[in-house]
This record gives sequence, C-alpha cells and structure tokens, in this order.
Amino acid sequence: MEEKKKSSAKNSANKKNKPTGKAVEETVEEVAVESTEETAVEEAKEVSEDTEKKPTKAKKGSRRSGGNNKALELELEKQKELTEEANDRYKRLLAEFENARNRNEKESKRMYDIGAKEVLEKLLPVVDNFERALAAIPEEDKDRAFEQGVDKIYKQMIVTLEDVGVKPMNAEGTQFDPDFHNAVLHVEDEELGENIVAEELQKGYMYKDEVLRHSMVKVAN
Repeated sequence: MEEKKKSSAKNSANKKNKPTGKAVEETVEEVAVESTEETAVEEAKEVSEDTEKKPTKAKKGSRRSGGNNKALELELEKQKELTEEANDRYKRLLAEFENARNRNEKESKRMYDIGAKEVLEKLLPVVDNFERALAAIPEEDKDRAFEQGVDKIYKQMIVTLEDVGVKPMNAEGTQFDPDFHNAVLHVEDEELGENIVAEELQKGYMYKDEVLRHSMVKVAN
C-alpha cells in the first residue's frame, strides 16, 4: 500500500511539473520575438553605420527646385526689361503729344491773331474819324448833349480796343524807330534831339506785341 501511495504521489508531482502544450507555445513565441528583436536591432545598427560612412546625396527634387528658381529669376528680369521699354515708349509718346499740342495751340493763336488784326485794322479809320470830329468841335459847343454823346462813344470804343489788346503808340517825343514809325516829313528843330519824332500825323497802334498800324510821323533833325 505504501509503495502504491508513493508511486501515485510521484506521478502526481510529475504531472504538475510537466509543461502543458499551451505553455510550450507561449515559450516558443517569446523566444521567436526576442530573436526577431535582436535581429532588428543588429540590422538597424548596420544601416546606421552605413549611413554615417556614405556621404549624403542631394535629392533630385532639390535640384529641380533650384532650376525652377533660376528660371523664375530669368523671367522676372525679362519682365523688368519689357516694363522699362514700355515706360520709355510711353514717356516719348507723351512728350511728342505735349509738343504737338503746344504747336497746335500756338498755330491756333497765331491764326486767331491774324484774323483779329484784319478786323481791327478796319476799325482804326473809324477811330480816326471820331478824333477828327471831336477836334473840330468848337470850344463853346463841347458841353452840348450831342457833342458829349459823341465823346462818350469814342471813349467807349477806345476802352473796348484796349480790352482786346489794342493800344496807341503815342510816338511824339520818342526816338524814331523804323520798325514802328513811318517818317513822311523832316524838320529842323534845335529844341529837339536828332531823329526825335516832332509830331505824330497819324496815330499808330499796337496789337499785343505786334504793330497793327505804323505811326505816320514828322522827324526832327
């Protein structure tokens, strides 16, 4: 009986110490994982060493990026040149336009002045007649209404002519100038200097800076 008990106890202990199938599988998996981790670590070390030994190569993408930047810079320079050319062309055209406009304005003004002179010259004989009429009025009749009316009309015409740029020369007592005076008589007068206008026989007029009618004068000495 005792031997049977010992034998059963031994078998029971052996059953407890004998690993099961599940435990064996877990153990195998753990060993495989550890082996895999060690292999991965070793491979990572080898890759790291190779990377340190080999020089780093520039990526193709960076070269392409540099080429694109250079192309953009060239295009920008080209656009700048085109812009400068356009600005120069605009400035030249603007200057030509301003010159043409100034020429047209001067020409229009010149044509206007030519037409105005033709009309004003025809009015000067009317002014001369007013002056002769006023000069012929006797002194005692100058205060009459009719004579006063004629004098006012004459003064109004003179003011109107001055407003458009017509002014008398008033040559008497000035130095004779053939550009402005037309000498028709010559007298000797010791009181006057040489080539001095002694008398204005017909009044001359200026239109702005041009001679509208030369003064008809008598020159002394």
